[in-house]
Amino acid sequence: MPSASSASSDSDRPAPSSVWRDSDFRRLWAGQTVSQLGEHTGLVVLPLLAVLTLDASAAQLGVLRAVGQAPVLLLALFVGAWVDRWRTRTVLVLTDIGRTLALGAAALACFFGLLGLPALLLTAFVVGALSVFFDVAYQASLVRLVRPEQLVRGNSALEGSRSAAQIGGPALGGALVSLLSAPAAVASGAVCFALSFLSIRRIRRAESAPVHLERPGRVWRRIHEGLRFVVRDTTLRAVCLASAAFQFSFAATMTVYLLFLPRDLHLSASQVGLVLAATGPGALLGSVLAARLPGRFGYGPVLVAAAALGDGVFLCVPALHGSTAVTVPVLVAANLVFGAGGQLVNVAVMAVRQTVTPDGLQGRAAATITFVGMGMSPLGSLLGGFLAETWGPRAGLLATAAGMMLSPLVMISSPLAHLGRTLPAESR
Repeated sequence: MPSASSASSDSDRPAPSSVWRDSDFRRLWAGQTVSQLGEHTGLVVLPLLAVLTLDASAAQLGVLRAVGQAPVLLLALFVGAWVDRWRTRTVLVLTDIGRTLALGAAALACFFGLLGLPALLLTAFVVGALSVFFDVAYQASLVRLVRPEQLVRGNSALEGSRSAAQIGGPALGGALVSLLSAPAAVASGAVCFALSFLSIRRIRRAESAPVHLERPGRVWRRIHEGLRFVVRDTTLRAVCLASAAFQFSFAATMTVYLLFLPRDLHLSASQVGLVLAATGPGALLGSVLAARLPGRFGYGPVLVAAAALGDGVFLCVPALHGSTAVTVPVLVAANLVFGAGGQLVNVAVMAVRQTVTPDGLQGRAAATITFVGMGMSPLGSLLGGFLAETWGPRAGLLATAAGMMLSPLVMISSPLAHLGRTLPAESR
């Protein structure tokens, strides 16, 4: 794979034996960890505030989640083209500053009693838009920091940190909403993004990418290059389709799920946070397994099995009834399995994408896949709100959980299922 930056020679890169020997990778890892903590805290705080404090309806919750996810659909392709032409450190730092200011302003509005549904919608959109920039940029920055043979370990480390954020974020968000004040709950995300800024700004490795924007026509041409590359590569095309099927159904499922837990199962905010936080330990386990299982059983079998097991466990959730002493442990176990399966898929797919993509297309390939996959999330959230409103949370959850099984079905019928123990060579 060619060098990502002419300013970084092979001698400047970390030794092949360990990505942790490189201080810039550690700074990226630390910044990404607390950034993910802030993001996952917000994913619980804003919907729970809407449901528990503002008494939002199912349809309003669907709209809130859709607004937060809409920037992926609106911006992802442009962001991919821009990130390939910007220094990733600059993008990461600016987005952390922006998210800190957005959530800080929302916390102040909440403190003065001005944080209604319109303010929540605006906050969700701004934070979602800046998160698109951050997520694309940090994926592209990893390729510029480590050797090609270190990508799986580097991805495992970053995904492991995301798992740690998944452990703490939902629990922290639920506890803050339940036990402390609403302003403190919103401000916690701002603090996380500020800490991420302080870490990432210390990355010192030079990048050769220019910081200026190109003419609009050239930007569109670069977007087209990224789209064409992904469409023509059969492996990446399958990743797009599987991701779209999953993200659409998962967004619908989570919208209904956040209503089902407090209203049908009568869980408190802290119990909801505990249940959602169980995804974190599962994802941490998935990160560990992702560094071992594909090399033993092959990437294809691991991808299909992990997706089928992780997604299929949600089919059991609508059958739950009874006291929280029974439902909470079962929900924790279900989220643990979902987290492990999902993380196996995430790490393996990211390694596949990075391996087959040339360095100059990393940002655009990541953005294209994000656009196709995550771009379906707003529609899924709206569908979830509609189903919960018309069918009720229990029936709606069963329908959306069944939809999540489309992703492993797409994988089985695609080249992904036939990937072996080694990844394919870079596409030319």
